[in-house]
Amino acid sequence: QVQLVESGGGLVQAGGSLRLSCVASGSIFKTNVMGWYRQAPGKQRELVASSTSGGLTNYADSVKGRSTISRDNAKNTVYLQMNSLKPEDTAVYYCKIAFWGNDYWGQGTQVTVSS
Repeated sequence: QVQLVESGGGLVQAGGSLRLSCVASGSIFKTNVMGWYRQAPGKQRELVASSTSGGLTNYADSVKGRSTISRDNAKNTVYLQMNSLKPEDTAVYYCKIAFWGNDYWGQGTQVTVSS
C-alpha cells in the first residue's frame, strides 16, 4: 500500500509564493517518478512538473521559470516551489508517484491565488 500526503497549499496574493510538499510512504520502489498535477474547476487535471528519482525534471510551459520541483529520495518527498503566482494557478494540486506501471495519488491540496 502506498500513501501520499500533500501539504503547503493555501491562499496567497498574486505575485506571491508557495511551497508544496508531498511525502510518500509504504512499499515504494526506489526507481520512480514523482510529480505534481493540478485541476481547476471545470478543467481536466494537468501536469505541472515531474521529477524522476534520477533527477530528470519536466515542467508545463505555463509554470516554466516560475516553479521548481525538487525531491529528497531518502525521505520519499517531493517539493514544488511556486513563485510569481497568478490567479490562473488556482487549482487543487495533486501529488503522484509512479513505478512498476502503477500510479498512486494524494488527496490534493488547494491553492488559491487572489488578484
